[in-house]
Amino acid sequence: MTLSRSEAKLKGGRYLVVSPFSREQYAKGLDAGAGMGKDPSLVVYDDLGGGVGDVIGYEEGAEAAQPFDVPPPIDAINCALMDEMFYRPWKG
Repeated sequence: MTLSRSEAKLKGGRYLVVSPFSREQYAKGLDAGAGMGKDPSLVVYDDLGGGVGDVIGYEEGAEAAQPFDVPPPIDAINCALMDEMFYRPWKG
C-alpha cells in the first residue's frame, strides 16, 4: 500500500515509535536505557528532533493538536526532549 496524500501542517516532522516508561524505569531515571515497558508502544508526531534512545515527553488526545491552528490527524505529539529527570514517589 502506498499513501498518496500528505498533510501540509505536518511537513518537517516525523513519527517516532515510543515505549512509555514503567514505574521501575522512572526510578532509574535517564540511566534506565531503552527498553519496553509494560505499556504497549505508540506512535508520536515529532518536530523537535527526538532520536533513537532519547527520552521525550509527549501529550496524547485532543491536547496533541493544540499547537496547530487547524487540528491535524494526530493523537500524540512530542512536547519535550528530556535532559534531566527526577523521580520521587509520594509516600502517603
